Amino acid sequence: MQEPLFHDRRDAGQVLARRLSAYRGRPDALVLALPRGGVPVGHAVARALGLPLDVFVVRKLGVPGHEELAMGAIASGGVRVMNDSLLRMLSLTAAQIDAVTQAETQELARRERLYRNGRPPLEVARRTVLLVDDGLATGATMRAAARALRMRAPARLVIAVPTGAHDSCEALRGEADDIVCATRPEPFHAVGCWYEVFPQTSDEEVQALLAR
Repeated sequence: MQEPLFHDRRDAGQVLARRLSAYRGRPDALVLALPRGGVPVGHAVARALGLPLDVFVVRKLGVPGHEELAMGAIASGGVRVMNDSLLRMLSLTAAQIDAVTQAETQELARRERLYRNGRPPLEVARRTVLLVDDGLATGATMRAAARALRMRAPARLVIAVPTGAHDSCEALRGEADDIVCATRPEPFHAVGCWYEVFPQTSDEEVQALLAR
């Protein structure tokens, strides 16, 4: 049985912040965290580096009947990214894809309203963005987030996680200007294996951290 690397997400964020120290206090930099679990990590990173924090809401588009399999994702700002190679293998109608997209768009909008509480999103164009989550297993959600974020024209995009599967971290290199995986334990198994305390992050916790 392998020992956890972090006590909780806050501890993981502090460890990750040390790997991102080059960005401390930079006026062009900001932290975007993927809700929900990435927000406590991103909050710790933002506090340690003296940077503004915002959420970047992403919703996976699951294949009907096999919802754990991502055929694409939608992200803040009305961006939809599809896995074209997977779609070519599936016999899905446009109506099926649109139905999944519509349902997830409603959930994304709900989370945007809840988390922002009327605050406008931070401007990312021509800025350095640290895109943070609590870990990378397959990397599918992070890949969708990075591709969606690229469409907003950041000057530099850095994917940053406390822990990740080695292959997943390497596979994302083409999606960002830099990848910071603070730890890459093998065998990886799952993100939660590397935390002593790894509860579901609630909407209320996300709201409280953003309000700070």
